[in-house]
Amino acid sequence: MKNKAATTEDSLPGVSIIVPTLNSESTIDDCLRSILELDYPKQLLEVIVIDGGSTDATAELAKSHPVKFVYSQLNPPAAYNLVLKDIENPIIGLVDSDAKVEKGWLRKLVKHLDDPKAAGASGTVETWNKDKLVPRAIGYELSYRYRRLPGTVERVATMNLLLKKKVTVEIGGFDEALPTQYDTDIGARLAQAGYRIAFDAEAICYHFHRPTLRKFFKQQYKYGQNTWKLYLKHPKLARGDKITDWWMNTQPILYAVAALLLLISVATSFHLIPSLIFLALVLVTTLHYVFSAAKISIIFHDPSAMYLIVIYFTRAVAWTLGGATSLIQTALTGGEEKKT
Repeated sequence: MKNKAATTEDSLPGVSIIVPTLNSESTIDDCLRSILELDYPKQLLEVIVIDGGSTDATAELAKSHPVKFVYSQLNPPAAYNLVLKDIENPIIGLVDSDAKVEKGWLRKLVKHLDDPKAAGASGTVETWNKDKLVPRAIGYELSYRYRRLPGTVERVATMNLLLKKKVTVEIGGFDEALPTQYDTDIGARLAQAGYRIAFDAEAICYHFHRPTLRKFFKQQYKYGQNTWKLYLKHPKLARGDKITDWWMNTQPILYAVAALLLLISVATSFHLIPSLIFLALVLVTTLHYVFSAAKISIIFHDPSAMYLIVIYFTRAVAWTLGGATSLIQTALTGGEEKKT
């Protein structure tokens, strides 16, 4: 039994886990502790923290752990590419600083990378701070989406992901022109190159969702700024999948149309046709939100999931405004972007 165990340990690959962070003093300690306490040989595990210029106690807390600390004010994908050059281990792991992983997370995922066609592996996401209403509702919807995932996926969040370094470098690393949505982009490029990402529902990551509606709006606004760029680069993704379906992708367009119709209605003293179309869009969207929230409330046996109606509306408005301001800014600057 001892020889068999030793052989198994010897066959495990070295893994470098990258943790990007910025002002995460409330979560960074638990995050790093969960990684360092993984059921994985310590000599095969490297932890790299990339700090984007925290002004709170994040850096001090991170440095109190046996990790490699890197300071960089580059955007996340650029920072990943910078660190990637110096990593010698064949596997890189990406774990957000507002996430923590269960002890068996790494062992469960790394076994999927024995498949030559598997360029990456990811686990499911549960809610870390489910004692509060906003993150609990966000978590219910995210858990519902992850429950639908098959054994292989094309897009998955970098809060909880392993990638083969060689393949990642082969496809050009992370797209530095996408400060957000770079995780979806790299998944799409891996698929185009003939690879897949394995999904294992038994490997659990706990994510600290945005605790307030205001912080959730700011997060989703940033996503919206880059979503149109992502779909311009990968048009097929706009059709949706199990993670982000067609309805989620359609809502910013519907909201923009509804806003235009409302302006026309006001300007024409509420002319019947634009007013009716506007009301129809509002009714259809509201009914869909209510039905979706009710379904998730039943699935998770919690009436508080009906708060998802507010979450859906907030996300759609944030995506719409984020996309609109980004489009306008891009048009005014001629498409020039800063990689910060």
